[in-house]
Amino acid sequence: MSTEYESREGEFRIYTPASLGSAIRHYRQKAGLTQAELADRAGLHRPYLASLEAGKETQQLKRLFRVFRLLGVRMTVGEAEW
Repeated sequence: MSTEYESREGEFRIYTPASLGSAIRHYRQKAGLTQAELADRAGLHRPYLASLEAGKETQQLKRLFRVFRLLGVRMTVGEAEW
């Protein structure tokens, strides 16, 4: 399932909290993990992970995206080969 944030190469262009949430959800589901499983492995609370997937804008994300905008750069998320 492709989203508006997914490029042809299967990478996600991250411009907003919503696009970051879509990428997290996509790769979590592709890994066959529930939110609870991923949250546990990442040391996060499941409701926090759910809010990220829902595109909630946290103060940390607000700062991160502001830095990107000021630098004129974007973030792209794709599968790692490690």
